[in-house]
Amino acid sequence: MVRFLYILLAILLFGVLIAIHEFGHFFTAKLLGVKVNEFAIGMGPAIWQSRKERGEPWSCEEKTLYSLRAFPIGGYCAMEGEDEDTGDPRAFSRQKGWKKVIILSAGSFMNFVLGLVITVTLFLGVSQARVPVITQFADGFQHEGAAGLMVGDRILEVDGHGIWLYADVQNYLSRNDGKGVDLVVERAGERLVLDDFPMGRYDYEFENGRYHGFGLIFGQVEELSLLDRVGQGFAQTLDFVRIVWMSLGDLVTGRVAVSELSGVIGVVDVVSEVGAGSETVALGIQNVFYFMALIAVNLAVMNMLPIPALDGGRIFFVLLNGAIYAVARRRIPEKYEGYVHAGAFVVLLVLMAVVALHDVWNIFV
Repeated sequence: MVRFLYILLAILLFGVLIAIHEFGHFFTAKLLGVKVNEFAIGMGPAIWQSRKERGEPWSCEEKTLYSLRAFPIGGYCAMEGEDEDTGDPRAFSRQKGWKKVIILSAGSFMNFVLGLVITVTLFLGVSQARVPVITQFADGFQHEGAAGLMVGDRILEVDGHGIWLYADVQNYLSRNDGKGVDLVVERAGERLVLDDFPMGRYDYEFENGRYHGFGLIFGQVEELSLLDRVGQGFAQTLDFVRIVWMSLGDLVTGRVAVSELSGVIGVVDVVSEVGAGSETVALGIQNVFYFMALIAVNLAVMNMLPIPALDGGRIFFVLLNGAIYAVARRRIPEKYEGYVHAGAFVVLLVLMAVVALHDVWNIFV
């Protein structure tokens, strides 16, 4: 029963993420004078609809249809002339390029802001945090000393990646091939660079047993002021962005197999499992919201990729059209651009269906 409740919570939060995304498009479209035919919360059959009696607050003559639909799994913002020129001067296709870019970017911006708000809110409840300062080495660590690492060193960078949070150290060290890692540390107020530092994973003996790792122990904990907590929330949100980019890079390079991709079903299953497996209900809800913040940032980044059918792909065509017009005084006809987006959308739907079936297979097999 508890697992089922967490599944419902995860589904509802997914709906909120999509609705917030669409609200970004809706708000900026209205603000910039673009005609919005319908703004819907939820999907499926409508259970309530209304048009504003006095027109729109931005002096628009046409009234937008506002809908509340049966299934709380998202929403949409239907703008006039999204994929073809309808002749309406307030159609999306008739707008200047900068307006289109703002409207198309607003959805991802809202997702990022939502992820940031959730993360900062979660960190407001954290009074202490471990910091990336070495407090001890495991017995047998061979690179301790003035020419290597010393107790009190603060890790600033690993292989060119800034260390903003304690967890970043392990994340980036674990990605190293073990042949040598580039470190930047702070020692006694000075910045030291250790290129190709020979540090890999080895077996070390600890009081509680054998440990396979890097031999570094970070035991220093600092009290966090209110400003520190907000800063940690910002840092964690930016870390989410880096995680998404790393994951995309791993997918392209083959470090992560396509079969390891998860869709909505797989993510909901993982989120609900994490929530149900938490020690308390309060901790379970916190963990669910933490994952939803990560997913919100994930959606923000993924939607801005220059792939047709995604917002980033549409922005790419806006910029491409601008470049073509500047050189040849011509533009790509809206109908052909619409064909490209429609074809890519079908491919995305097929990919989503395949991933969903894979998720179901993993859950029940």
